Amino acid sequence: QVQLVESGGGLVQPGGSLRLSCVLSGSIFTSYTIGWYRQSPGKQRELVATITPGGGSTTYADSVKDRFTVSRDNAKNMVYLQMNSLQPEDTAVYYCNGRFRTWAWGQGTQVTVSS
Repeated sequence: QVQLVESGGGLVQPGGSLRLSCVLSGSIFTSYTIGWYRQSPGKQRELVATITPGGGSTTYADSVKDRFTVSRDNAKNMVYLQMNSLQPEDTAVYYCNGRFRTWAWGQGTQVTVSS
């Protein structure tokens, strides 16, 4: 059973940075493209970044391109999201999960961008 645990969120001022982490239990982790998602109150969950199993290919939503960077460490079953130049519209709960197949969602980690 795959379990997902996100961490690293917090309160940051506009223009600031945060690095989110996601640990995925289970040996199958390295076989899947993983995505970072976010959900703001009253909005649908949206996909913001993906990374292929070997880490060689990444994609980003237009709204975060050139500001966010996704990476992974398969030896540690970890996926990261480096977020720079954060803006109030980035405020959301952030989740990791598979891109083409999903497992039970974790609790997510809250990111609040506010002055």
